[in-house]
Amino acid sequence: MISVVDLRKSFVAPNGERIEVLRGVTFTANAGESIAIRGRSGSGKSTLLHLLGGLETPDHGNIAHPKEIGFVFQFHYLLPDLSAVENVALPLLIARWKKRRAFERATELLRKTGLGDRAEHPIAHLSGGEQQRVAVARALITEPKLLLADEPTGNLDKHSGEEIMAILRRLNREQNLTIVMVTHDSQIAAEADRTVTLVDGRVVAA
Repeated sequence: MISVVDLRKSFVAPNGERIEVLRGVTFTANAGESIAIRGRSGSGKSTLLHLLGGLETPDHGNIAHPKEIGFVFQFHYLLPDLSAVENVALPLLIARWKKRRAFERATELLRKTGLGDRAEHPIAHLSGGEQQRVAVARALITEPKLLLADEPTGNLDKHSGEEIMAILRRLNREQNLTIVMVTHDSQIAAEADRTVTLVDGRVVAA
């Protein structure tokens, strides 16, 4: 399902110094597996996730995974002028789906994330946990095989974070959704099938 081989990535600092962020990362993940990516700040966790999602290009190495990818970020990046259902439906509308069909699909996903009765509410009227549920629904609207999540509970209180993780676990189980998630929370990592630990841009445990 996912194969990462000898992945390397560096950046040039403002002073011209080249900083190696990933130094030969290799790991695999099976279809339907949930993987937690852990490591200290600066270990390369988010860079690895961005490379997996095609948001950045590696300097060296190979990545093989499904083309259908969904993203959930720590900051949900919802459009505040749109309602919950409009935010979720947006990827389908951009893909030229008919509005009625796109909204039906978006409403269905909001029900699955426990927000069926909040679909028409403006984003500003939703709590932080509810907004992150909308972000999860938006990430799933195109029916991806792989979900990449960067600290999806990082800005939430404990209860809201647990609700988001319960939704992700259920989707992982019911839809055979492969999840690769960066997290600093040891409790959340413990619920994943496996943990990949990065130290100074290298995998030390997988």
